[in-house]
Amino acid sequence: MAIELQHVSYTYSQDTVYEMHALEDVNLKIGDNECIGIIGHTGSGKSTLIQHLNGLVKATDGAILYNGKNIYDSDFALPSLRRKVGLVFQYPEYQLFEADVFSDVCFGPKNLGLSEDEIRARAKKALEQVGIPESLYDKSPFLLSGGQKRRVAIAGVLAMEPEILILDEPTAGLDPRGRDAILTLIRDLYEKRKITVVFVSHSMEDVARYVERLIVLNHGHVIYDDAPKAVFAHYKELEQIGLRAPQITYAIDRLQASGLRTSQVVTTVAEAKNAVLEWFAQ
Repeated sequence: MAIELQHVSYTYSQDTVYEMHALEDVNLKIGDNECIGIIGHTGSGKSTLIQHLNGLVKATDGAILYNGKNIYDSDFALPSLRRKVGLVFQYPEYQLFEADVFSDVCFGPKNLGLSEDEIRARAKKALEQVGIPESLYDKSPFLLSGGQKRRVAIAGVLAMEPEILILDEPTAGLDPRGRDAILTLIRDLYEKRKITVVFVSHSMEDVARYVERLIVLNHGHVIYDDAPKAVFAHYKELEQIGLRAPQITYAIDRLQASGLRTSQVVTTVAEAKNAVLEWFAQ
C-alpha cells in the first residue's frame, strides 16, 4: 500500500484575481506502517496537502498514485480510496450528529452496505481501540468531554477500517492531559494496529516525541522530509520560516555553550536527561 504524489500543485481560485498557490511541485511517497508528522506555518499548505491524499481535493497539476494507480483516471473508484484513507478533520467532534455514541460510530460502516452484525462489530472494535467504555455507548456524544468527543470522532473513521489514518491538528483545543491521551492513542494505533498515521501539528514537542518522519512545508513547498532529529538539526533555518525546534533543544543548546558535550541533537526531555547524566558521568 502506498500513496505517491508526483509533481503535485494546487491553486485556489485559479485564473481569477484571487488566485493563490497553496502547493507547488510536491513530491512525496507515503508507505506502509509509517508515523508521519506535517508541520509548517499558518498558510503553508498543510491542510490542503492532506486533503489531496484521499481525493477530497483534486490537484491543479500533477498526479497522485494509490498502489500504483492514478486516482484521477476515469476508471479509478474514489469511494474505495476514501474507505482506505481515512481523514479526520480539525475539531472532528463538530461532525458528531447522532443521538448516541454507538449510532454515530455505526454511521460510516452502515454506508458500506455491511450486515447489521458486521456494522455493530466494527463500531464496538473501533470504540474499544480509542478507549471509550461501553457505559458511554448510549450517551449523547454532545454530553461527553472534549477529549471523549475527539475519540468518538476518530472511532467513526476507524470503523471504516482504513489503511491510512490522516488527522488535521488532532490535539487542537485540548488541555495538556487530553492532548497527551490523544497522541498516545495515535501512537498505539500505529504500533499495535500497524496502520500508517499522518498528522498535522503546530507543536514541535509533539512531533519530536511521537513521529518517526517529519515533513516541513513552507509556502506550498516541501523543504524537509526526514527523521525529526535530522529536521530539527536545522533549527536556525526553521526559525527563518517562522518555526522553532522543541524548547528542550534550545535549553540544551544553552548548556552546550556552558560546556555540555553531547554528540546528538536533543529533541525530547528524555534525551536531555540522558545527555546531562552522560555529561556529569564524564
